[in-house]
Amino acid sequence: MPLSMNREVFITCAVTGSGDTVSKSNHVPITPKQIADAAVEAAKAGAAIVHCHVRDPETGAPARRLDLYREVTDRIRSADVDMVLNLTAGMGGDLIFGDVENPLPLNEKGTDMAGATERVAHVAECLPEICTLDCGTMNFSLGDYVMTNTPSMLREMARQMTAIGVRPEIEAFDTGHLWFAKQLVEEGLIEDPVLIQLCMGIPWGAPDDLNTFMAMVNNVPSNWTFSAFSIGRNALAYPAAAILAGGNVRVGLEDNLYVGKGQLATNGQLVEKAISVVEGMGAKIIGPQEVREKLKLTKR
Repeated sequence: MPLSMNREVFITCAVTGSGDTVSKSNHVPITPKQIADAAVEAAKAGAAIVHCHVRDPETGAPARRLDLYREVTDRIRSADVDMVLNLTAGMGGDLIFGDVENPLPLNEKGTDMAGATERVAHVAECLPEICTLDCGTMNFSLGDYVMTNTPSMLREMARQMTAIGVRPEIEAFDTGHLWFAKQLVEEGLIEDPVLIQLCMGIPWGAPDDLNTFMAMVNNVPSNWTFSAFSIGRNALAYPAAAILAGGNVRVGLEDNLYVGKGQLATNGQLVEKAISVVEGMGAKIIGPQEVREKLKLTKR
């Protein structure tokens, strides 16, 4: 496939995530105020979209509490800078087995399984412009943790998202996730324009080498809008790869904690770094209103 570089690029900043990063960097936001402030910082630096999880304000652990999402949403919407709000809907599918000889009963301390309506409750409450839909199941990182998203669960979550007028951002961690995303579109559960995020380098999904990345890109229909990122050491190289392949860019402390070797980053610094790459390659950064028009989003 010949390269078709994207000349008008939007940047998504994933400001906190749900991973065990709080102990590794004091820049990772925890409280609703810190998360909203990080989103504002990223938007002022040039991010058009901010992607938000919430955390327990006392422990920093990942959370699904409606009051935390509501506070983050209200703070962002009352800020003096415009941005497209993207809330995660990936929580509530964490399945952790027992040990290898006794997989059952499940490890109740880490397992967090919820029904479709509960997983989408904060989206229905806050009505962001975008929310994520992790489009498959996979062994996730270390131990016995499985990210669980069954076909029936995904169909129902997609149906609910579409019914309330929130644009799903399909999260694809491997080629099979792209395959199922196409099925959701074919069944009319996700409407045009389709938005997808290619999530590279997360164990044990698609590795972030360029051959695998282009295999993912080549499976994205030409009329879809895609963005891409990699975690860890290749995170700051992926803005170049993404726009060369025709996509858009995601950075942020959910994916990578460093702006240089040994130099802990803020979200704003990661956005600025991505912008320098994009503009250095001759592309233009577009803002939130242009993204709304491109993706037919409803600002609330």
